[in-house]
This record gives sequence, C-alpha cells and structure tokens, in this order.
Amino acid sequence: MLQTTPTSATDAIPHAEGVSNEEFRAAMSRLAAGVVLVTAHDPDDGPRGEDVGMTATAFMSVSLDPPLVLVSLRNGSRMDDLLAEQPPWGVSVLSESQRHIAGRFAMKGRVSDRLLFEDIPYTRGEVSGALLVQGALSTLECRTEQRIEAGDHTLVIGRVLTVGLPSGEGGPLLYFRGRYRQLG
Repeated sequence: MLQTTPTSATDAIPHAEGVSNEEFRAAMSRLAAGVVLVTAHDPDDGPRGEDVGMTATAFMSVSLDPPLVLVSLRNGSRMDDLLAEQPPWGVSVLSESQRHIAGRFAMKGRVSDRLLFEDIPYTRGEVSGALLVQGALSTLECRTEQRIEAGDHTLVIGRVLTVGLPSGEGGPLLYFRGRYRQLG
C-alpha cells in the first residue's frame, strides 16, 4: 500500500472504495500529461468582453471522424461556467518554452485574466474568438458538443472546427509528479 503524507484531514479519509484523495493524487501524478491552455471569449463581460484562460492537463483526442477532443473542467470553475453558456473555445498545445504561461493560468482565485494575457503573443481565433497562443505546438478551435458530469468535474467534448500548427520548434510541455517537465 502506498504511504503518503496527507495535506489535509479530508485527504487521508478513504472513500467508500477505500482510496483516499492523497493516494489517488499520488498514483495519477505518475502519469505524464501534455499541457494545454484552454481559452474562451466571454462577450457578456463588459463592453469588449473578456478573455478567459485555464491550464489543463486532462485533455485528449476522442474521435477522428468527426474530429472531437475532450477537456476535464472542475465543476464551478470559471471556465466550466463560461463553457456551459458559450459553446466556442480554443486550445493551445504548449511547448516546453511556454512553462510560464502554464503556471500563470494555473493560479487559483485570480480576479481577471486580462493582465495575464497582456504580454503573451497571441492571435484571435476566427471561428471561436478565443485567444490562441503564438508559438504553441498546435492550436484548435472547438465547439462544445456534449457535457458529461463526472464526480467533481465536467467532461467537455468539443468538435474541432479549425487546426493551426504555428510552431514545429521544441518539444511538448509535460506535467509529471506535480511539476512541469520537458522530454529528454
């Protein structure tokens, strides 16, 4: 059995299935994941709207025909609330040189993303209106097809509407054992 140090009293309490939050986190931290920035444009937030971003590691391809992807969003998060109302969104697959972007948009409790986007080179997606990071390994514009409640997260399945390959340089940014990493 895995020996872990709980970070809070609730982390150490096993669920009915016998696995604690801390044990589950430790096990899943050993699965390397690519890092993406999920973005959407909220046209209702002020006169010009607001751009919202969120770092995600639970992102994957679902289907080739039609082209579908899936992202997992924490229930009640800003992005979850926005994508429940606003079907188009974007994804930038981050390169190893874009670790600062991933860290910036992984912060919890921030009030506005406007300043976070300020010094990041981007283009605005023609279909989604979402910001797409320049220099990303790839970009996708998506439209939500389905939302599935799954525990404390919502799985959002999106149809890929456009794909961009802005940069072939560098390797992917990965997340492994609680830290951003790169190949090699």
